[in-house]
Amino acid sequence: MSDKINNIIEELKSLTLLEAAELVKQIEETFNVDASSVSNTGMLTMTTDIENEASNQVEEKTEFDIILEQVEASKKIPVLKVVRSLTSLGLKEAKDLVESVPKAIKENASKEEAQEIKAKLEEAGGKVSIK
Repeated sequence: MSDKINNIIEELKSLTLLEAAELVKQIEETFNVDASSVSNTGMLTMTTDIENEASNQVEEKTEFDIILEQVEASKKIPVLKVVRSLTSLGLKEAKDLVESVPKAIKENASKEEAQEIKAKLEEAGGKVSIK
């Protein structure tokens, strides 16, 4: 590319969104064109720095799954009681769940609820992970 084009490109990169919108409006008026009616076939889209930053930021997770990873044989009954109180499962279903670890105890729980459930299960003797 020529130096003239390179300079224009560099200037365009430094524009804010408001300035870019104003530039488009001026180009439309000056050349009597409508930028909104241009077909996007074969066009590349440019992302702004703001969009790049937003896409690079990790969204804070709001829903968590509580997974019962492991239960010692001597702690099975206390963990079973906690599982029943948390899930409202019957005795047989809760026993099957505790014996077939790793299993999800609760899915899509809030962060606070997940921490509470983890604390209760660990207090009873289970090993728990939050995902």
